[in-house]
Amino acid sequence: MRDYAPTGTTPDPDNPLVLHVLGARPNFVKAAPVVRALTELGVRQGIIHTGQHYDALMSDVFFADLGLPEPIANLGVGSGSHARQTAALLTGLEDVVLEHRPTLVVVYGDVNSTLAAILVCAKLQVPTAHVEAGLRSFDREMPEEVNRVVTDALSDILFATSPDALSHLANEGVDPARVHLVGNPMIDSLFSALDHLDPAPIRSRLGLTGRYGVATLHRPANVDDPASAKELVDAVLEVSARLPIVVPIHPRGRQRLADAGLVTGGNLLIVDPLGYVDFLSLVRGASLVVTDSGGVQEETTMLGVPCLTVRPNTERPITITHGTNRLVTPAQLAAAADRALAEGAVTPSGDLPPLWDGKAGPRIARVIAAWLRGGNLSPAGQVIPPNSL
Repeated sequence: MRDYAPTGTTPDPDNPLVLHVLGARPNFVKAAPVVRALTELGVRQGIIHTGQHYDALMSDVFFADLGLPEPIANLGVGSGSHARQTAALLTGLEDVVLEHRPTLVVVYGDVNSTLAAILVCAKLQVPTAHVEAGLRSFDREMPEEVNRVVTDALSDILFATSPDALSHLANEGVDPARVHLVGNPMIDSLFSALDHLDPAPIRSRLGLTGRYGVATLHRPANVDDPASAKELVDAVLEVSARLPIVVPIHPRGRQRLADAGLVTGGNLLIVDPLGYVDFLSLVRGASLVVTDSGGVQEETTMLGVPCLTVRPNTERPITITHGTNRLVTPAQLAAAADRALAEGAVTPSGDLPPLWDGKAGPRIARVIAAWLRGGNLSPAGQVIPPNSL
């Protein structure tokens, strides 16, 4: 059931409207700095919450932790197969876009909500901007990779978080005038929250008295197949023999992982999803993180926490070259954990990723504001009249 209040808004060239489509935890984290910066520039905007992450612990708490305004629409699509979920998103988003007549729709990351929004806007000829454009794992078996490629092909403005993304977009024939290297707004949110990331309260609440690790597991390739899930769970259990492992379980795959043996007991503590501040506070105090999430690879890079990513590839290679991340197989996990625990806290090698300085949100906002005024903003930060593009 869709739940949104009609506003009767029609296109107004003198008072343009920017809508942000958000569906999952990483979207909220990336959008918050952009929404805040656009507000400071006086841009009229609103948030469409698709409800792809519908649990209060996966969505509502993030709005509160990140200071995001109440959505103007909540589609409440919930979970389901990729086809069913995307179909519900397409019909729901079409209604809202037609209702509010935005001047620009901004999408984030690679979730199904992002794909659906870009398709709806392409059909309705509503301009779009993609935050986190150009990331590639080159693994078309990942649903997220398909979403990334389609989204970038249809976006009008593309915001890249890392230099490798620029190369990928160029190789795909994207007009460089549409692409802007702006840094990573997820890091903006982390920097904004840094003073509040105290591991002590969450450690006390969970009864953690010594060193501990954190694991986040939800990728289809890891949890959908019972044999793969069992292999991964056995590897995590082996790591838990070294130190307690806290596992905030994403609703997706909870039962499959439980069937494979991922249940509270011994050194394994299964908890409900955590809010943004609680989760990053837990990560900040961890000796080790095991994950298959993209965003966690970035957050551990900035916090200097050893990260073992249980995947054959990553669309964020900069977290390996400039950060604390290592790719491992389940069979390699225990040995890699031993090595990481022996080495201790990690100092990212060399310089931090370019423009991961907490100012990506304002950079994105300046490009959008210039575009709304009828111009564009080059990657060098200069306004370009539309006729010169």
